Amino acid sequence: MYLIALIIAIVLVVAGIVQIVRGGLLIGIVLIVLGLIIGPGGYSILR
Repeated sequence: MYLIALIIAIVLVVAGIVQIVRGGLLIGIVLIVLGLIIGPGGYSILR
């Protein structure tokens, strides 16, 4: 479960960075925050 949460978090953060670069600031920030919430390094909703 840890590995799945880590992979999902990485994908969300990378997608958020790509969105910010492409001009979607709001959706980029939302994706990065979701990645940090889901990720096992931060506050994980999967605990």
